Amino acid sequence: MNRLFLNRYLIINEHENYKQNYFINRIFFSTNTVSFAQLTVIEKNSLIFMYEEEKPAHDIYLKLSEKNNIPIFKNISKSETYHMSLISELIQKHELSVATADETGVFENKDLQKLYNDLIKKASKGITDALIVGATVEDTDIFDLEKMLSEITNPEIIKVYKQLICGSENHMRAFYRQLQIKNYEYQAQFISSEKLNTIVTDKHKKCF
Repeated sequence: MNRLFLNRYLIINEHENYKQNYFINRIFFSTNTVSFAQLTVIEKNSLIFMYEEEKPAHDIYLKLSEKNNIPIFKNISKSETYHMSLISELIQKHELSVATADETGVFENKDLQKLYNDLIKKASKGITDALIVGATVEDTDIFDLEKMLSEITNPEIIKVYKQLICGSENHMRAFYRQLQIKNYEYQAQFISSEKLNTIVTDKHKKCF
């Protein structure tokens, strides 16, 4: 699996020397409103990126909840719906635009579609593989959010990203413990091993 959940593409704005390789290259935004001046280019891009990343997570969990008779996937898919709504509110407030398909498991972006298909295929091998996919999704979300958090200054976005990190850490604990029951020890793929250990040894937290 490629780093950062899918094969990230570099966005370079001539006024922003931003060279972090994790934004999707199909981001569109308008610049003719007053509200846009409140956000930097990085902040605009990060909001749309996070919205697009949350949808595959939601759709994957929803699909896995239909195939596996354990509540974790259904419960976390509901959480992802709420995560998407938080990002969507900010996107609408700042009049950003993002092209997404409403149908579950369908994505206008070919990379997202391939990502979804690949992860569903892996998860279909068995319940342990499905749980590994879930842990990997949360591993990536935490990594991406923390990286973007270090690049933004808007207090409103910072608050939401911290809430999303908290939520993803709760999800990671849930998947990790389910995998332990299956005698499988999940290894961090994106965040550090130290970070993973801190998360899984901590208690469930109230994030919102």
